[in-house]
Amino acid sequence: MASVDVVIPVLNEERALPGCLETLRGFLSTELAEHRWRIVVADNGSTDGTLAVAEASAKEHPGEVACVHLDVRGRGRALRRAWGESTADVLSYMDVDLSTGLEAFPPLVRAVASEGYDVAIGSRLAKGARTTRSLKREGISRIYNMVIRLSMGTHFTDAQCGFKALSRAAADVLVPAVENNHWFFDTELLVIAERRGFRIKEVPVEWREDTDTRVKVVATMIEDLKGLARLRLRGIPPIDPPTGEPPTSGPPTGGP
Repeated sequence: MASVDVVIPVLNEERALPGCLETLRGFLSTELAEHRWRIVVADNGSTDGTLAVAEASAKEHPGEVACVHLDVRGRGRALRRAWGESTADVLSYMDVDLSTGLEAFPPLVRAVASEGYDVAIGSRLAKGARTTRSLKREGISRIYNMVIRLSMGTHFTDAQCGFKALSRAAADVLVPAVENNHWFFDTELLVIAERRGFRIKEVPVEWREDTDTRVKVVATMIEDLKGLARLRLRGIPPIDPPTGEPPTSGPPTGGP
C-alpha cells in the first residue's frame, strides 16, 4: 500500500474549491481505497477566501485534507513547496476545475506505485484520449507540443495537462533541477526527465475545457517558449534517474 498526496494548486478559487474537494474526497475514498491518500490544497497568493475554505476543510477532514499557503504566486512554486514538504510515496497534482476525468487517476498512480515508472502524465493527445475544447485551444496545444518535440528531441505528447504523478525518488532528483516556478514548470520537468532517462508513462484522459479558466494563453505561451530557449542554450541538467527495476507494463515514453 502506497501513500499518495494529491496537490491542488489554487489561486482565488473560493467558488470552485468546495465542490472540487467534495468530489475528489468521494472518488478517492472508493477508487483509491487500497492506498493511503491525502489532498493538499496549495494556495499560492490568493486574495479571496480560498485559504479560509481550504483551512476549514482541513479542520473538518483531518488526515484527508491539508493545506499550505504561499504569499507569492506561481503554480510551479506551489507544487515545489507542497511536494517538498510531503513524505508520500507518490506525489501528484491535478487542476481544481477537475477538467480531466478522474477515472484516469488510478492508472496514473498505479504506473508509479506498482509498475515501475518514475513519472506518469495524463495526455489529451495520446491515442485513446477524448477532449472537448475549442479549435483555438486544440490548435495551440498541438503546435506547442510539436515545438517541444522538435526543439528538445522528446516524445511525450502533452506537456501541460494538469494531471501528473511522480515517485518520491524521482521528485527528489527532478524538482531541484527545475528552474521555472510558473506554468513552464511542468514542461521543464518532463523535458529533463525524458532526456535524462527517467521512465515516463502517458495515460490517455478524457478532458473538458473549463471556460472559466484563469490561464492566460498568450502570456503562458511566451513564457514557455522562453523556457524552451533557455533549455536549448544552457542544456539539460546532468542528473541521474532513480535506480530500480524496469517498468512492468510496456516501454517508457521517455528516452536518454
